[in-house]
Amino acid sequence: MYLPLRFALRYVFSKKTTNAINLISMISVFGIALGSMSLIVILSVFNGFEELLRDLIGVYKPDLHVSVKEGKVFSISDEKLAALGKIKGVVSYVRVLEEIALFEYDGIQNIGTLKGVDKNFLSVIAMDSTIQRGRFTLGNEKSSQLVVVGATIEHTLQIKALQTKAINVYMPKRGETKKMSLTNKPFDKKELYPSGIFSVRQVDYDNTVIANLQVVQDLLSYKNGECSSIEIRTDPALDQEKIQKELSALMGEKFSIKNRFQQDEAFFKITNIEKWVGFLIFAFTLVLVAFNMVGALWMLVLEKRKDIASLKAMGATNALVRNIFLTEGALLSGIGVAIGTVLAVIICLLQQQFGFVKLQNEGATFLIQAYPVSMRVFDMLVVVLTVLLIGIAASLLPALRAARIKSLVRED
Repeated sequence: MYLPLRFALRYVFSKKTTNAINLISMISVFGIALGSMSLIVILSVFNGFEELLRDLIGVYKPDLHVSVKEGKVFSISDEKLAALGKIKGVVSYVRVLEEIALFEYDGIQNIGTLKGVDKNFLSVIAMDSTIQRGRFTLGNEKSSQLVVVGATIEHTLQIKALQTKAINVYMPKRGETKKMSLTNKPFDKKELYPSGIFSVRQVDYDNTVIANLQVVQDLLSYKNGECSSIEIRTDPALDQEKIQKELSALMGEKFSIKNRFQQDEAFFKITNIEKWVGFLIFAFTLVLVAFNMVGALWMLVLEKRKDIASLKAMGATNALVRNIFLTEGALLSGIGVAIGTVLAVIICLLQQQFGFVKLQNEGATFLIQAYPVSMRVFDMLVVVLTVLLIGIAASLLPALRAARIKSLVRED
């Protein structure tokens, strides 16, 4: 066995002549355990919220999103679309045309996004699973005046009946520079009937009206099949990065191809920043707890002065004595973080199973009833390494003090 470890184990578990050393050591281990448990639980809660939001957004987001780097819209030939569909791993794709519009229903107005999609939309985005009322249908080739309305639009416009009263959609005329007035009316109007209400629990996405692509193209006076993006569903069993590279080669440098993470890169980065800022704040509390360990080790060094001097008389080097107390600090930290990790796992499992820490407050409603948690091995390893480093750093000064104790044998 590693010699400093043998001495450190003896010092940890042996009875001290001064009870205060045992008490302070127990307090430091308890503090480290509590801090480690808190760190893992906090990180798991952040992970839970991140996965929850990712799942909610993921319903509305395609696996890959193709858009032009400069400008708003582009035209794509049937030959290139056919080539896109033949790429291995591309299951389905849909052309999309999005634009900001003014919606009016029964005298109430609201600004939102009008999203035109072709008939392949449901094969790319599983929007039928988000329908709260009615059904997802945009009509047929003969009658395509039906739209599916987001929950935010429904709430703002106070839409009650479906397919009976039209939503008036106003879009500024392209190239029109005159000011809007009652006489010149520089906007186009379309009457569309809501067939269903969807909700993905995100205000930005629920503030959308989904319509037939041809209807939106006509409203915007696009005559050459223009679209603002192509949304693609890929085979999850195949390498998406490879599919993305093949799409980039096909579409050319003027186009941007983004996966789900890249489509919401800012959101995921902010979530990650919040998570690790929280980690640093709680890690700082462990630094404060480590002062207890410094006191316990310092008192242990004072108590074991004669033992250390005897060890040096038998040939122990300064490095060996120093390593004994560094190992002692690592052991105390290791015991604390082990206890904290076990407690954190138990708490997270109980929360996942029973949800005893609730989000629900009186008079408020939430998407979920309890805090979501998701444990990750990487986070636990980060916590363990952080705690061990703090423990070793805290034991450095006492270890250096122990190494300076002189031998009982006088050197001539």
